[in-house]
Amino acid sequence: MIAFGGRTLLEWHALRLREASVDELVVVTGYRREEIAAVLPETCKKHGLLGSEIVNERFHEGSVLSFLASLPAIEGSREPILLMDGDVLYPARMLDRLIRSAHRTALLLDRDFSTADDDPVLAPVKDGRPFEFCKGWAGEADFVGESIGFFKIAPDDMPMLAAETRARSDGRDRRDSYDDVLRAMVRAGRFDYEDVTGIPWTEIDFPEDAERARDDVLPAIQRLEAIS
Repeated sequence: MIAFGGRTLLEWHALRLREASVDELVVVTGYRREEIAAVLPETCKKHGLLGSEIVNERFHEGSVLSFLASLPAIEGSREPILLMDGDVLYPARMLDRLIRSAHRTALLLDRDFSTADDDPVLAPVKDGRPFEFCKGWAGEADFVGESIGFFKIAPDDMPMLAAETRARSDGRDRRDSYDDVLRAMVRAGRFDYEDVTGIPWTEIDFPEDAERARDDVLPAIQRLEAIS
């Protein structure tokens, strides 16, 4: 719900998805969901999206439960689906790269990352394919990239995603992250990647991230799109 350049982050997502010819948006909500539910229908209508909300009542537990809540909406899809973190500001070019990827199941990687004041999720790549997906990775690889938090999942990879999600959600109090599901799929060789190094973006976790998004990243995105 934070605004950047006169649009909330939710509206930026709606705009980018429509620019990429996506016509349906499903938002998994939890904490302070009423604020999102109040604006989601109008935001989607404004940008020509079919929008809906799925509530994860157990949002205070592991984020894998948001995957679990979403399964009824995505499990039977005959087309690839996009799984996207909600806290990222990015240009249309980045999403277009993922959607148009020749790879059926793919993630986005940025090789220009820093671990100085953050703990990013990293994906090392060897022989043209990511083989690990975790924080604090160290080892040998052809190169290492930070995950943007956007994923394209092909229909034939959905059964593994669903099975891993259900296995990690089995219990009264689960603390697993959805990253654990994606990690299992990466380690099983299900993911290829697209390199988006050089495209401006930021994840927004802390107040200083929001400040950087307003002062640096959004202007960089606007310059990139003006050139395009």
